[in-house]
Amino acid sequence: MIISLAFSFAIYRISSNELGQGLNRQVRIFQQLPLDGYFPRPMQEFENIRIQQLQESSWHLKINLLYFNLLILFLSAGVGYFWARRTMRPIEEAMEAQNRFTADASHELRTPLTAMRTEVEVNLRKGELNSNEAKKLLASNLEEISKLETLSSALLKLASQDGQVNFEISKVSLEEVMAEAYEKVESLALKKSIEFENKLQDLPVNGDKASLIELFVILLDNAIKYSPEKSKIFITMEKEKGMSVVRVKDQGIGIKASDLPYIFNRFYRADASRSKNKVDGYGLGLSIAKRIVELHKGSISAESSLGQGSTFILKIPLVKA
Repeated sequence: MIISLAFSFAIYRISSNELGQGLNRQVRIFQQLPLDGYFPRPMQEFENIRIQQLQESSWHLKINLLYFNLLILFLSAGVGYFWARRTMRPIEEAMEAQNRFTADASHELRTPLTAMRTEVEVNLRKGELNSNEAKKLLASNLEEISKLETLSSALLKLASQDGQVNFEISKVSLEEVMAEAYEKVESLALKKSIEFENKLQDLPVNGDKASLIELFVILLDNAIKYSPEKSKIFITMEKEKGMSVVRVKDQGIGIKASDLPYIFNRFYRADASRSKNKVDGYGLGLSIAKRIVELHKGSISAESSLGQGSTFILKIPLVKA
């Protein structure tokens, strides 16, 4: 606004000077003309008319510049408000997401702690415990502690990925990464007699090998967890427009269309739509997977229909030749 006022003042000064010089030239011309009847009025009257016109022109110029500055004021206020809201929106969304994440994490931490406290209090009211009751109580508490360790580990992973801690880039083969990830979940697949049908190929990408192994472990574990016994999981790899494309398809119940947009959100779980039985977890696995993919400048999506299983599609840029 200060710049606009200064600019308007400069325009006013220049315009006023030009008007004054123009009228002065007119007076000089009139003075040089012979008084032969065409100019019956005396020169003083012309001088008064000239001054009056100069004053009127200056006043009109001031009014126009005032309107011009008011227009700039309102426009700049509107534009400033628009850009301020646009700038603040990501900050507000980040704050809202942080508050929601904190609330969800607190809730998830409170659940096993409450279970442990309730079991201990109930058993303490009994008075003396025999060895079998004590063992049962310790085993239950140990199970809850294990859940807390799993949750805290997942939260630490999310925090470290947000800060990109210990993220080392090197040339990695996705075929080798998938093989190492399968070794970590093989026992889980054997327990449910789940078979894998793989169509793998050597796809080199730039990435952190440990994070990529963790990414595939999450996807394979997710597929095993929601697949029925004696089913199959299909894994394919292919190249597509400079991208490595990995698909992990299971034969589970599937995901509701209403749940699909939210499955990568932290703490989101659609257990009721994916399994008849309760599935352990905190809804953090796919959030971690998405973050790993984003750090590798890739994308992850899911396709699913109830009763027809789910397919997770992962895309990461290939190493340029």
